[in-house]
Amino acid sequence: MTTPYTLPPATVQDYARQGAVVLRGVLTPDEVATLARGIEHNLAHLSPLALVASQPDDPGKFVEDFCTWQHNPDYAAVMQHSALPRVAAALMQSDTVRIYHDHLLVKEPGTKQATPWHQDQPYYNVAGRQNVSFWIPVDPVPLESTLRFVAGSHAGTWYMPRTFRDQQAKWFPEGTLADLPQIDAQPDQFEQLAWALQPGDAVAFHMLTLHASSGVGPASRRRVFSARYLGDDARHAVRNWRTSPPFAGLADHLPDGAVMEDALFPLLTIK
Repeated sequence: MTTPYTLPPATVQDYARQGAVVLRGVLTPDEVATLARGIEHNLAHLSPLALVASQPDDPGKFVEDFCTWQHNPDYAAVMQHSALPRVAAALMQSDTVRIYHDHLLVKEPGTKQATPWHQDQPYYNVAGRQNVSFWIPVDPVPLESTLRFVAGSHAGTWYMPRTFRDQQAKWFPEGTLADLPQIDAQPDQFEQLAWALQPGDAVAFHMLTLHASSGVGPASRRRVFSARYLGDDARHAVRNWRTSPPFAGLADHLPDGAVMEDALFPLLTIK
């Protein structure tokens, strides 16, 4: 019998302070296998929201897809019945846990496309501080290819969201949010966090924590599933533009400032 995952109390404090933590062995080997099967099914049946986020001349390929968990039993099993909802409640310090969405991120061997520094929440249609994203690889991820974070960057500043490949402001109007600091040009000015990961590990991070990653080597495939959850204070933030991911028609029946009560975002039982 598998021993239930135990979240160290210090990890909750680190999440509140740093905005990102590593969770060693948060998923069981069976859950990793379930997730890997779900990823391969997803890759074979991409949704209309899927995109190739790498350049056409990239020797690899960076594939993303969104919001497929309700049509993928393997994703649904992990998002609802693993340790993730319980850990999410603890990290968010929330009495309730609600699924927000899932996100597939696969960098095939040799992919050079980097993921630039960004926050997630400015792309979304949600307000509130109680949230968490789990970045869960089903392949080993060496330090040079892992997700990197700026510690404490979730503290409050919202930075301008831009398209990854051409840096266009397609969401908030230009000039309405702060521009990103030059993190890579001033590495000594920012405390960075990064962890090499094995299947079963995950990193958990706040949706305002700045993060980035590099490409992958010619012998490395990096299949990642990201599960995102909301807590007590999450509210619908209606935008005048297409969010990423989009939730078409949601604003027609869920007003701005409303609790995220919708079949798309079910409340979970915390075990």
